[in-house]
Amino acid sequence: MSVQSRLNEIWYGGAPPPWWLLPLSAIYGVASRLRRLGYAKHWRRSTPLTRPVIVVGNLSVGGTGKTPLVCWLAVRFTGLGFRPGVVTRGYGGSSRHARLVQASDDPNTVGDEAIMLARRTGVPIAVGRDRPAAAQLLINAGCDVIVSDDGLQHYALARDCEIIVVDGERGFGNGRLLPAGPLREVPRRLKQADAVVVNGGPAVIGHHALPAGALRMRLEATKAIALRYGTPKPLSEFAGKSVHAIAAIGNPQRFFKMLQSLGINVIAHALPDHARLRVEDISFADDLPVLMTEKDAVKCTEIAGPHHWYVPVSVVFDDGGAEVLQSVVAKAIEKHAAGA
Repeated sequence: MSVQSRLNEIWYGGAPPPWWLLPLSAIYGVASRLRRLGYAKHWRRSTPLTRPVIVVGNLSVGGTGKTPLVCWLAVRFTGLGFRPGVVTRGYGGSSRHARLVQASDDPNTVGDEAIMLARRTGVPIAVGRDRPAAAQLLINAGCDVIVSDDGLQHYALARDCEIIVVDGERGFGNGRLLPAGPLREVPRRLKQADAVVVNGGPAVIGHHALPAGALRMRLEATKAIALRYGTPKPLSEFAGKSVHAIAAIGNPQRFFKMLQSLGINVIAHALPDHARLRVEDISFADDLPVLMTEKDAVKCTEIAGPHHWYVPVSVVFDDGGAEVLQSVVAKAIEKHAAGA
């Protein structure tokens, strides 16, 4: 059993954490609070930018659906006449310095999420551990709104709006901070966000009450796209058939369950988040179709065969949530402009 699998049993499966993880979580909590206090008291300085910054983040590690929401925001505000750009850390990439990303860049250098964002949205993307420096590159490139993919806990980048995405299925796990639990911050941090978006799942997240006005979204998939040819195919054509499903994302089970809900017989292959996929990771002895996530597909362009497909997902809001979130972000943009 891998370390991640063991942690998932502890975080989400009800297994008790080893005693030695508990003091580590306490230390993590103290360090996190002191760091946040340092920025609140201006002992450490956040870098303000000349353009509004919208941060999309989460309280827990692993996939909550924030990157699809970042794509939605980028496309939505492009359609409204803005010139958004996306800043991300570049997880899984080797690049150490802030840089702009091209859709043709090597994902091993700039990270798989950065390439996926560039190809999916068509807006400028910048990666860098120094998020203020990366965001400034986007401003220099003409962007008038900066969307940060993750970065909720990166307070060096001043922000005008915070959107926290919650995994509606897994919730907050056992409710403990890292490493005994999956949380980077405690759930009461939700009250400080400008918007809370719950991705799928039931109306109640464990024993934790969500803020009034929390928005509901879900990820929807309707087609698969051939990696080699770029041709689309309705996912309904895979119903009743067996496929290999590959997911090297934070929550691979969400991808597998989504395919299963469409009547597809899934042979699941879960890999570590941001794993560098090799030919042997996506090749099998049979001739069954292989479906993978869009994020994984950017790493397989050169090694894919005619039976390899990726499944893009789109954000769908319930009960007018799209307009509500658009209004929240638009007000933050206007407030920034008024204070400029």
